[in-house]
Amino acid sequence: MQWTLVIPLKPLARAKSRLSDTAADGVRPGLALAFAQDTVAAVLACAAVADVVVVTDDQLAARALGALGARIVPDAPGSGLNAALAHGAFAVRESRPAAAVAALNADLPALRPDELSRVLDAAAGYPRAFLADAAAVGTTLLAAAPGQPLRPAFGTDSRARHRASGAAELGLPDVNSVRQDVDTGEDLRAALALGVGPYTAAVSAGLLIPES
Repeated sequence: MQWTLVIPLKPLARAKSRLSDTAADGVRPGLALAFAQDTVAAVLACAAVADVVVVTDDQLAARALGALGARIVPDAPGSGLNAALAHGAFAVRESRPAAAVAALNADLPALRPDELSRVLDAAAGYPRAFLADAAAVGTTLLAAAPGQPLRPAFGTDSRARHRASGAAELGLPDVNSVRQDVDTGEDLRAALALGVGPYTAAVSAGLLIPES
């Protein structure tokens, strides 16, 4: 099965405020963009992915991610993460009603295409499925098979909310790069230990990453 991935990205100036202990105000927008660039590049290199849609109103991000090969969809709802994801999924299925769609976080700078492929291949066995984040509280990926609504419930305690919505939880081992999103300095340290992509490596060089 080939998937279209929908990746939401808020305006860079408002992104990654919880990294304030690691990156100054002037650095965080570039760091958030680098996370997204490494995420999108890895997704586009994944054999299970047909294409990528990024939902964003940030013009700098739109240009940079569009240059990598992503399709950019404006965040018309402007009502937060889940509305943006639902809008992106609708934009995909408006032209391809039978598309298999998955939502993915934009802050997975250590993402490995082969690990993502394993997750998507496993998700293909369910109407809806999700992968919990490294903290086992949130969600990094939510997949909906052809004909199934995405019904995103990202945010606080999204693991429990996606499970309650009927989505199957994927308990795959050895897909750490798909679980390791970055919200805090500790998260960034963990991603760097896994091995981040070139954009994040360049921007994070010289940052003082807090110890756990």
